[in-house]
Amino acid sequence: MLIDTHCHLDAAEFDADRDEVLARAFAAGVDAIVVPAVAPSNHDAVCALAAADRRVAYALGIHPLFVGAADDDDLVRLRERVAASIGDEGLVAIGEIGLDFFVPGHDRERQQRCLAEQLRIARDFDLPVLLHVRRAHDLVLAQLRRVRPLTGIAHAFNASAQQAKQYLDQGFALGFGGAMTFDRALRIRRLASELPSHAHVLETDAPDIAPEWIARSRNEPAQLARIADVFAALRDVPRDRAIAQTAANALRVLPRLAHALGSAY
Repeated sequence: MLIDTHCHLDAAEFDADRDEVLARAFAAGVDAIVVPAVAPSNHDAVCALAAADRRVAYALGIHPLFVGAADDDDLVRLRERVAASIGDEGLVAIGEIGLDFFVPGHDRERQQRCLAEQLRIARDFDLPVLLHVRRAHDLVLAQLRRVRPLTGIAHAFNASAQQAKQYLDQGFALGFGGAMTFDRALRIRRLASELPSHAHVLETDAPDIAPEWIARSRNEPAQLARIADVFAALRDVPRDRAIAQTAANALRVLPRLAHALGSAY
């Protein structure tokens, strides 16, 4: 199975041709797509996408760059929505959540408070988490050790091998996508090639993080097939083996995804 573990299919960039984007993805061999929310304002949209096609799953959460527009009531409502939706097999995680200290002008303390509460929601409902982390891996790892959610994915991973090991030691997988396809992305490519086989999952982060061959253009989930080719080449393994291993990793850290797909995995 070829699984896109992180794709913002609800983004406005897809409004004009979303059905065609999905059709191209499935024609390219993509078997499943996970769509994380970023704010309360798009929770309905990601749920609707999953309801329309069983091959699409979703996560609910508040992205660190959107927590400034959210208040404590939004976190209460998130908990209530997760409680109401826990019977929906399309809900596979809490996300996209985390810390982003790369973009200036955002309240770091508020980000950390919101992350802690969303990790508690994930723990309380036995859901994994989809993490967005930039320039804050040590703080996120510390929160994970304190709260101990089920498991999850460190999306768009770009940190040290030591930090990678700490995520793996906590049962997480690491997301690799378009950034890995650039020759200059030496650290990401090294991690893709050298980390153990249970470490990786594949993603597009579409419409963002376009791979090298469509740099500066809109990304879309159909590109995952060629991203998988690059990943297999970096690891010097057959493509089918690379896809099977990353799918197994995705289903391990997102266990509800197998049920949502009606899969035998």
